[in-house]
Amino acid sequence: MIALPRLYPILDAGCFPSTQGLITAAEELLSGGVSLIQYRNKSGDARVMLEQAHELRRQLRARAPSTLAQRRSAPHVPKLIMNDRADLCLVAEFDGVHVGQDDLSPDSVRRIIGPERWLGVSTHNPEQLRTADQTSADYLAIGPVFSTSSKDRPDPVVGLEGVRRARSLTRKPLVAIGGITRANAASVIEAGADSVAVISDLLRDPRKSAEEFFRVLR
Repeated sequence: MIALPRLYPILDAGCFPSTQGLITAAEELLSGGVSLIQYRNKSGDARVMLEQAHELRRQLRARAPSTLAQRRSAPHVPKLIMNDRADLCLVAEFDGVHVGQDDLSPDSVRRIIGPERWLGVSTHNPEQLRTADQTSADYLAIGPVFSTSSKDRPDPVVGLEGVRRARSLTRKPLVAIGGITRANAASVIEAGADSVAVISDLLRDPRKSAEEFFRVLR
């Protein structure tokens, strides 16, 4: 079973005016201690997505230290997760893919990405979570926990009780998503989530924000 970090940042390309802005935010997150980043781009432009993914991987992996002594003092080199697109995950050489209810089925995605890459699945109610729990997904996500503005048509809010219910239905690592901030993140972990996925509350000063999340989530 995989081990998820407490903080699961999602970098949404739509929140940044340029690719360089996206990269800069990712680098700041690394400096703040982040060890996993999901790249999300809902534009539907595969060419742009692939260009950004390649650049994200190139610049972040360029920071990988070459010696043990350097690795001890260097920022983390994060796992990179592609949102939705299993094909782009492979081409960009990412470490995993995260899919929603309207994307390819988890079993189909697993056949594409193979056994080594991570696979995450979004769920929004107990029925979806039970179904996803029977697949080869490495981790499951539940949400939105709180109201969120990161989606045009969000699913109904599940609240902390929805996180508790999800925890009781699966032994797989559980990510909570939707409206999570430094002010409410601890309550989500207390409700049973292993990790919190965050978009908006990491946008302003990503390094400082990440560091504050880790202090809250100890």
